[in-house]
Amino acid sequence: MKHFKLDHSPITYYVSGRNCDEWVLFLHAAFVNHNMFQTQMEYFSNKYNILAVDIIGHGKSINTKKGDSIDKMSAWIYDIIKAEKIGKIHIVGVSLGAILAQDFANHYPETIKSLACFGGYDINNFDIKMQKENSASQLLMMLKALFSIKWFAKSNKKISAFTLQAQNDFYDMNVQFPKKSFMYLASLNSMVNIHQTGQRTYPLLIGCGEFDIPMELEEIKIWKDREPQCKVVIFENAGHCVNMDTPQIFNETMEEFWRLNGR
Repeated sequence: MKHFKLDHSPITYYVSGRNCDEWVLFLHAAFVNHNMFQTQMEYFSNKYNILAVDIIGHGKSINTKKGDSIDKMSAWIYDIIKAEKIGKIHIVGVSLGAILAQDFANHYPETIKSLACFGGYDINNFDIKMQKENSASQLLMMLKALFSIKWFAKSNKKISAFTLQAQNDFYDMNVQFPKKSFMYLASLNSMVNIHQTGQRTYPLLIGCGEFDIPMELEEIKIWKDREPQCKVVIFENAGHCVNMDTPQIFNETMEEFWRLNGR
């Protein structure tokens, strides 16, 4: 994939193909980069135009200026979509990417063709108790990173993936995450419980792996109860990063979802 960068933005983005009828945007998990979707980008490259980004502080998106933070990601992504002359786009987010996908949908719903969120939670209705538990877990992981990124990545891979291959691939990306990039994540909570979910004008798919943490499985159930019209998928033999644990099933699931909700 060729990579690009807009003059006023720190975000490096990647494009594969511009000749297909529809576009797909992939938003990756924390501490890795766009390459966590490598299997998906290869699988869909001849069927969809692919757009992927490195979230601020990740991958090549590390040349920042004062004031840059993750709460600006939606605006930067919107600028990329406009620069590429994309009308509507399918968006897929995993973990942190699922949070950013929802934040983007809150701000720019008119650009969404479909929305798929995995290993995430409903940012417009996130239970305060769950939010505190989630923050405590993240703080513990960050403390490990302050001592050693390798130690952090070794622990993180077991939380983030279930299969050995996916764990190893996650680790290889995670060890490249700069410690200083934690500061860009500080404004993440500013996206939570700010907006109200209106009537969606696009289809929604949510899910996680069967071996994800219990809180995630519970949150998916609550989200489905809140939005019964959405589709839910629980992936067998998968943990948090379902696209890495079960890539073939994930690809087929997305292909079917887009087929039913495209064009």
